[in-house]
Amino acid sequence: MFSCFFPDECVESTYGINFEKLYEEGYRGLIFDIDNTLVPHGAPADERAIALFKRLKAIGFSCCLLSNNQFERVDSFNRKVQVYFIEDAHKPSVKNYEKAMKLMHTDKSNTIFIGDQLFTDVYGAKRTGIRNILVQPIHPKEEIQIVLKRYLEKIVLFFYGRQGGKL
Repeated sequence: MFSCFFPDECVESTYGINFEKLYEEGYRGLIFDIDNTLVPHGAPADERAIALFKRLKAIGFSCCLLSNNQFERVDSFNRKVQVYFIEDAHKPSVKNYEKAMKLMHTDKSNTIFIGDQLFTDVYGAKRTGIRNILVQPIHPKEEIQIVLKRYLEKIVLFFYGRQGGKL
């Protein structure tokens, strides 16, 4: 019942992912959510995010930010990391996941999505047919509509754990 929302993998933090290993496995494109995936909600790109994207580019990845936020938020974050981006993405709609892959010249077989929300990030990636990694939110302070979704996510993650998924 809930399996369409189950992540392919769960990790504590974006910053703990072994990106070198993913590159060795043949992945070439990384699509990222921004808020609570890379920085706390609404925060600018910090030194850690800037260093991450510098490292990813050095490894050989093409990257794209995919956010439901408006242009001003996404553009201001991207000024310091300088990757492709799509704002107002309407996740979990498949259209902009596919657009991100087109921008990066990747496909479903070599692209991964990384985000902190099941009902937008993970569900959209699964609907698109790409691997996804769910990360724990960076900061507990979130907008009210996200706080409400987190309660529903706990139910889904309970069943994910019962099916053998590792949180």
